[in-house]
Amino acid sequence: MKTKIALLLILSLLIQSCKNESKESTTEKTRMERVIAVHDELMPKMNDIGKLTTALEAKIDSTETGQTYKVAKDSLVAAYDFMMDWMKGFGDKFDSEEILEGKALSAEKEALLIEEEERVNKMKKMMLGSIANAEALLSEDK
Repeated sequence: MKTKIALLLILSLLIQSCKNESKESTTEKTRMERVIAVHDELMPKMNDIGKLTTALEAKIDSTETGQTYKVAKDSLVAAYDFMMDWMKGFGDKFDSEEILEGKALSAEKEALLIEEEERVNKMKKMMLGSIANAEALLSEDK
C-alpha cells in the first residue's frame, strides 16, 4: 500500500508540474481536458480513501457489524486500486504532449480516449460512492 501511495504521489506531482499554464481558455473543454479534470478532481480523494480505510480497518471483527465495515473497506480499496490501475494504463496509452499540450490524436487514440472517458466516469462513481458509504458507516458510530 505504501508503494502505491508513493507511486500515486509521484504521478500526481509529475502531472501537476507538466501542466501548461499558457493554454488558451475555451468555453468548451476537449474530451482529454474533461478526462483529466475528472482525474484531478479525484486525486485529493485518494488521501481520504487512505484515512477511511484505516478507520474502518480498526472496526473490523467477526460480528455482522464488523463485516459491514470490511465490505466498506474492501470497496474503498477497490476504488483506490481502480485509480492506480487507470493512471498507469492511461499513461501507457497517451504521451505527455497528448495529455497536457493538446497534441492531435490519431483516430485509434481518439477511440481509446472515448473508452477512457467512460472508465474515468465509472471510477468517479465508484470512488465517491465508496467514500460516502464509509463516511456514513463511521458517522453512525459517533
